[in-house]
Parts: sequence; structure tokens; C-alpha cells
Amino acid sequence: MAGAPCPIEIMKRVVEDMHCPQMTIMYGQTESSPVITMASVDDSIERRVATVGCACGSTEVKIVGPDGGTVPLGEQGELCTRGYLVMKGYDQEPEATARAIDQDGWLHTGDLATMRPDGYFRITGRLKDMIIRGGENVYPREVEEFLYTHPKIADVQVVGLPDEKLGESVAAWIRLKAGESATEDEIREFCRGKIAHFKIPQYLRFVDAFPMTVTGKIQKFLIRQAEIKDRRLERAAEIQTA
Repeated sequence: MAGAPCPIEIMKRVVEDMHCPQMTIMYGQTESSPVITMASVDDSIERRVATVGCACGSTEVKIVGPDGGTVPLGEQGELCTRGYLVMKGYDQEPEATARAIDQDGWLHTGDLATMRPDGYFRITGRLKDMIIRGGENVYPREVEEFLYTHPKIADVQVVGLPDEKLGESVAAWIRLKAGESATEDEIREFCRGKIAHFKIPQYLRFVDAFPMTVTGKIQKFLIRQAEIKDRRLERAAEIQTA
């Protein structure tokens, strides 16, 4: 498994069902090779499946808020890193480089994360994927992690759709486990009382597969485009981008 975050529930299944007791997670980007953080094979199962480990040697990591300041432990923000692993820049693209790496040499990954008191990090989503529904922030990764706990769900992807009244609404594409069936009401009832009401998907669609790249990365923008077209949300999309 590589190239995208792996849900905690799937990690647990790999450890147990595929007999990989020492499986670890590493986190990095092309711009910060080889990796930023890594868990150890000696770490507890909880540390190895629920986090992406701690900072590697000679690597600095911090979590910053919207104002650029470092946030307190446990608070969500953008993960930044600095050190030998950070690229010099994008080839012949100085403006793109300046957007990614600040004057102090910190690479802004665009990934949302939290840092625990033990120094281990947890990736909570992508900054650009955040959904703002009626003024409330909804992080797709959080909703996906919850829905993965449903016994009938094999895979799920959550995206934001344009909404004329709320700004954005929450939509989920769900792939059920083989032989299972479910209804939209059943999924929403599973959510009620367990996650905030504004995080419960307004739109649900059961699918057999997700649009993917040749390397296996799910293309969420295609999911969003398909939903906008099918649900005739073009006008709301125009308003959103105006």
C-alpha cells in the first residue's frame, strides 16, 4: 500500500488477517524524500496503525495554524518539515517553489495533522479537501475513518459538493463488502449520535469502484465532478467559484 493515506481499520485487518505483525507506516512526499516520519517495528500496534510515526533523524517537523504559528499539542494544523530531505525547488518554477517552501526553509506539505504528547503524528486530511458546510469545518478523512467502522463497508470516499445555501455539503461514495447490501437511511442512522450532524453525508452513493490513476490513487476530483453533473449542481458550483 503506497501513495495515499491508509484507513486505520484496513491497517488493523492487514496486521491481523494478512499476518503482518511488524507492519509500519512511513509518511513523506516527493518534495521531502525519502520520508518525514516513521513508526518502529517495536512500537505498539496502536502507534503503528493510528499514527505515521515520529520525525526521522535530522528532520524537523512542526504543525502550524492559519496564522503560521505553531499550534499546541493535539491541535490540528498543517504539517511542515525542514532538513536535508526537503527539495531545492521545482525545476524552473520559482513561484511554485516559493509557495511550497517559506523563507525559513520549511516545506508546507498541504497535509493536515496533529502531534501527540509522545511525539507521534497523525495525518487527518488534506488542507485543500476540507469542506466548509454552513461555517463548520468538515474533514473528509475523519468521516471516512468513522464510516470504515461500519461492518458492511469495504471502502469509502468523502468529498464536498457545492451548495447554494450552505456553501458546501458532504457526499460519500461507498463500496460495500462482497455479498452485503445497505440503504442510505441505514448508513445515516449508523452515523446519528456518533458524529456531529453536520458531518453526516447529505448525499450517498453505492458504487462498485472508484476512479483511479494508473498508480492506484483515487481521483476525488472526478468523484466530485460526477456528482455535480448527476445532481445538477452546476449553478451552485458557479456561485461557489464566483
